[in-house]
Amino acid sequence: GRQLATLLTEPAGGLVIPLPQPWFVDLDRRLVGPLQVGGNPAVVARLFSLPPLSPTAAALVGEALAEPAIDLPRDPEQAASVNSRCIVAEPVAVLRLRTVQTHGNRAWRDYSTVYGGGPFDVALATFRYEDVEVIPEDRRDFTILANGEMVRIERQRAREEELMSELAKVDLEKIPGYVLHTFGRPPDNAYGLAQESNWPLFMREHLGQLRSRGWQIDFAMEFRHRLLEVEAWDADLTESGTGWFELDMGIVVEGERLPLAPLLAGLFRRDGRWLDAALLEQVADGEMVELVTTAGLRIRVPAWRLKPLAATLIDLFEGFTGGTSLRLSRFDAPRLSELNDSTRWRFRGQKDVLALAEQLSAAQGISHIVPPRGLGLELRHYQSEGLAWLQFLREQNLAGILADDMGLGKTAQTLAHLLLEKESGRLDRPALIVLPTSLIFNWTNEAARFAPGLSLLSLHGPERKSRFADIPTHDVVLTTYPLLWRDVNDLTRYAYHLLILDEAQTVKNARSQGAEVVRRIEARHRLCLTGTPLENHLGELWSQFDFLLPGFLGSNQTFAKYWRTPIEKQGDVRRRELLARRVRPFILRRKKEEVARELPPKTIIVRRVELAGGQRDLYETVRVAMDAKVRQEIASKGFNRSQIVILDALLKLRQVCCDPRLLKSKSAQKLKERAKLALLMTMLPELVEEGRKILLFSQFTSMLSLIARELRLLALDYALLCGDTGDREEQVRRFQSGEVPIFLISLRAGGVGLNLTAADTVIHFDPWWNPAAENQATDRAHRLGQDKPVFVYKLIVAGSIEEKILALQEGKAELAARILSADHGVEAKFGSEDISALFAPLAS
Repeated sequence: GRQLATLLTEPAGGLVIPLPQPWFVDLDRRLVGPLQVGGNPAVVARLFSLPPLSPTAAALVGEALAEPAIDLPRDPEQAASVNSRCIVAEPVAVLRLRTVQTHGNRAWRDYSTVYGGGPFDVALATFRYEDVEVIPEDRRDFTILANGEMVRIERQRAREEELMSELAKVDLEKIPGYVLHTFGRPPDNAYGLAQESNWPLFMREHLGQLRSRGWQIDFAMEFRHRLLEVEAWDADLTESGTGWFELDMGIVVEGERLPLAPLLAGLFRRDGRWLDAALLEQVADGEMVELVTTAGLRIRVPAWRLKPLAATLIDLFEGFTGGTSLRLSRFDAPRLSELNDSTRWRFRGQKDVLALAEQLSAAQGISHIVPPRGLGLELRHYQSEGLAWLQFLREQNLAGILADDMGLGKTAQTLAHLLLEKESGRLDRPALIVLPTSLIFNWTNEAARFAPGLSLLSLHGPERKSRFADIPTHDVVLTTYPLLWRDVNDLTRYAYHLLILDEAQTVKNARSQGAEVVRRIEARHRLCLTGTPLENHLGELWSQFDFLLPGFLGSNQTFAKYWRTPIEKQGDVRRRELLARRVRPFILRRKKEEVARELPPKTIIVRRVELAGGQRDLYETVRVAMDAKVRQEIASKGFNRSQIVILDALLKLRQVCCDPRLLKSKSAQKLKERAKLALLMTMLPELVEEGRKILLFSQFTSMLSLIARELRLLALDYALLCGDTGDREEQVRRFQSGEVPIFLISLRAGGVGLNLTAADTVIHFDPWWNPAAENQATDRAHRLGQDKPVFVYKLIVAGSIEEKILALQEGKAELAARILSADHGVEAKFGSEDISALFAPLAS
């Protein structure tokens, strides 16, 4: 493998004798004589004194001799025999930028002495006269080309000096020969900047200046600061596992396609502006940005092509560990549409993903849906849109959050969706709905009213265990959050068509037992219902999406790192906007004011709740005792003289419905079940979160005190107006000015005489016998000057005395008026059949 220097003769075949003047021996022709060589014979002869060289050493020697070899002096006789010509022309200044490899350099300008070597950036200056180049330091007027031709050049010294002066203006200085320690001979025409870090500035600002002054700029392939231009942009989509795809964005530079992802990852690490929303906005669209390859090549790109990528995909780059592509969930398809719109990207492959991206990004992509035939109500326009959205999610095998304001009919839209699934033959498995205990009766009641074609199974109460086997034979199955963990084995035994979480914020803690169980339940489709998908922190949003679309927002740890911390602690507006854009296709939220034109001025909503446990037992105990006492009183004194006993008995039943603690007995005080208060406490935080202004009426001031205690625990501020309130005007002012969102009002203190048009929501915690009095209270908000639709909620214990009061309000106004005689001085006249109805037992 070692090599020796040799001379090849023409004609071939001669031997060479390595004398100071090399001689040849032609054995065939029997000739001997001096050998004519293409250079100084003495120099050529010295080559034969070199020892055998390794291939690496031979290459270095060849490189060292390559340039001076063509300028070796020739014999006068030989010079006379070669061709010659003369060039008279204007010089073209050429600056060739390259990076040379050194094994060290001496201190020079701001460079320190370096041992061990490394790259060093230089600018090689030459002047081109037609087809011949000379270096500025070479003062000769002739040169000999490799083919032996001698060329005489009439050098334009003044012009050369003028051009060389431009180099000094851009901080280029001649590098002395002693500075660079190279493997071969260091170039004589090398110029350099004061320090390496100045090269990017030189490339951006000074190259154009030199070009305008007559310099031609050439780049060696290895030059680290070479600025290349992008010729084309493209992107490919390929499937990568179920529900995932690879996004391979690329640029074409000098005919070669380069993956864009690692280039962008490097840019974002180098330049902090791309990670800060405020600073990114200050990056001018026309600014030229440099992308740097692993080989050190620099590519110029206009900022406007990259800014949308930073705004749309930045989180993917923060976790970028290498490779050539980005991995996206198909749920992130809308991001591709944003890039299409903003930077005119065109994506190849995975047409289904691209179609989904367009549909999720455009409202018109979701077609109108004809409501199911068996639906027992007429959907408003926005509710029809909600039904279409739910059907679209099911069709695309997606999941989402129906997050309409309270009172806009999330339950009705969901029932319409389920009924349409059944009528279309797709509900071949039951739908499982998980909800707070306080909503069981409301779902049961609304399903019976609006979707009687759906068979419904309620798994609630101690007798539920005998009904688990009936799950597959029903269309809809209801269970509650407190029972999930207890019934996990029975619930997970079956697969479901749809799994729905009502008041889904209940599982906002991803580590709770309920959250764990719902992730274990097998279902084709998933849906969350909540008016407040985000109450306290972004972790609640992550928990719901981890249930709906596992992996979409990453793990809890990565979500906290890339989203929660930047948004909640650092106030990163751009990151917040990006997260909002990502989740927007999967959240349908209509606020009350957005659909106000479709709403009547006053919407009355009855929310029913069932008593359970000790509260139910207490109600039955009081009912039986009071029924016997009333009948005995009527039998001995007659109806007219029994009103006090009757009203006292009814009062006690109403108090049990409101809260057992309203009774004075010690046993009632200890009960933990408070069904109606629990329902109220699920409603109020959501209503406040929606920005509602709420009037809450109760006939019992002690009940208002209990509610106030719960509000303080939830850190919800309120105003209070009772008979003993001294600063009545101040309480009204606090509510009307928006200082507090909730106004607790007793019937006697605030049922009349107030103008509270700041309110848009009225809650009647307990029903009143006289519907006119109830309407008067409602009219505190729903009156002249009110410019918003008003929602009126009536909280009723199903099957109780309150249900009977509601029936009296609706159909027995005369009886209601008679019963109210104690308050209004009218004689009460009703028969024993009315007593039987009022004291009827709760439904089993």
